Amino acid sequence: MANNFFDPDDATIPIQPPKQRHAEQQGQQGQQGQGNFYEPPPPARRPYQYPPSQQQQPPIQGQPPTSMPVSPAARTAPKMNMPPAQPYPAYPPYQQPGRIAETGKASPLPPKQPPKRARRRPRLLIGCLAAVILFFVLVSFIFSTAQRVLAFGAAISPQTPLSTQTGYMNISTRTNLLVMGYGGLGHDGAYLTDSMVVVSVNPLNKHTTLVSVPRDLWIQYPPSSGQYTKINSIYEFGSNFNKNPVAGGDAAAQKISLVTGLNVKYWITINFAGFRDLINSIGGIDVYVPNAFNACYPANDDPNINASWIKIQFNKGTQHMDGETAIRYARAREPLEVCGKGTSMNLAELTDFARSARQQIIIKAVLTKIKQISTWPKLFDAMTALQHTIYTNMSLADLSAFALKMNLSDPHTAHVGLSNQNVLVDSQSSDGQYILLPQNNNWQLITDYVKQHLYN
Repeated sequence: MANNFFDPDDATIPIQPPKQRHAEQQGQQGQQGQGNFYEPPPPARRPYQYPPSQQQQPPIQGQPPTSMPVSPAARTAPKMNMPPAQPYPAYPPYQQPGRIAETGKASPLPPKQPPKRARRRPRLLIGCLAAVILFFVLVSFIFSTAQRVLAFGAAISPQTPLSTQTGYMNISTRTNLLVMGYGGLGHDGAYLTDSMVVVSVNPLNKHTTLVSVPRDLWIQYPPSSGQYTKINSIYEFGSNFNKNPVAGGDAAAQKISLVTGLNVKYWITINFAGFRDLINSIGGIDVYVPNAFNACYPANDDPNINASWIKIQFNKGTQHMDGETAIRYARAREPLEVCGKGTSMNLAELTDFARSARQQIIIKAVLTKIKQISTWPKLFDAMTALQHTIYTNMSLADLSAFALKMNLSDPHTAHVGLSNQNVLVDSQSSDGQYILLPQNNNWQLITDYVKQHLYN
């Protein structure tokens, strides 16, 4: 049965609005016979207060809080079979990390963070400045090197250094370069090209053929003039003693094309004195001497300085040669009997044909040395020597591409020497000079022989 009495101190009875409570109280009074008269509403509800013995005490640290007060309805309700209440875990009061609680024990500290590295702005700035300086030094070096290379290219050729007439050797047709060597000032016949070698390269497979043309080959020059001379004098006459090297080189290349049947468009001249300096600038060359020989050689290139002779000796095997030794090896052709130095041991090596073969050996050794990485730091000195040594109608870009395509290390590289052992015969000119002519005066024999021996 519900309790109809309002207990202002009973916290379990919900508070009713004042008007409703007033109406209910009037109705109850009417039922009790007290009449319907107005009675002021009860005073506002005061906060719930416990008797002194039941006031809630603050919880003791480490113990669960005391139970909440129970209402009369809850006390009269049937008890349920509930598991016994478990005590609340004790929570320590909040404290800042690192501080000591009232219990005297240190609270656990958060994991230490690794110390932050100090900013290295000064070092970073120095590194950036060093990188910038290095960049500018590198750019300056490349720029100065490029300028020097372009100046070198302009000095050795009438062509613009970076231009091309061969498509930078990216072509399918055979390319032929005539290499002519002369003694230069101070020599007898200073601009007679005693060395004439055609370097023929197939750009597709780098197959290379060297064709040596003997200096004593008797030809008609100027063309259709009825006048004859040795083929080594064409450059001298055509260039007017090196005053017009382009005209001389073109004239020699045209005549070599007629003789060999090769389309020789390009040429390069080499001054032997400068060639000596070139070999010295790259630290000398390693040369394999296939046949031992000795010979007489001028003590000085200029007989006006020293007209005497010296004896030179080359033994079979690999030798390291400086510039002077290499030039002597390439040019020696006088027997010891000429200078009264004894008896020559191998006269076959003193012919023009053997000398042409030795010149090919020297050219191969020089190009092999230049291609070595260890030689590259010396190329600046080599360029200085070459600038006074060579002249060509190829641009620097084309000449470089040609040298890279040329492969003289291939064991199948063809070495073709025109001589009296194959298609030429010895003869004598009307004025008593020693000359060479094609067999039966058939110039087609030379063309066919060269074609048969090309390394395609």
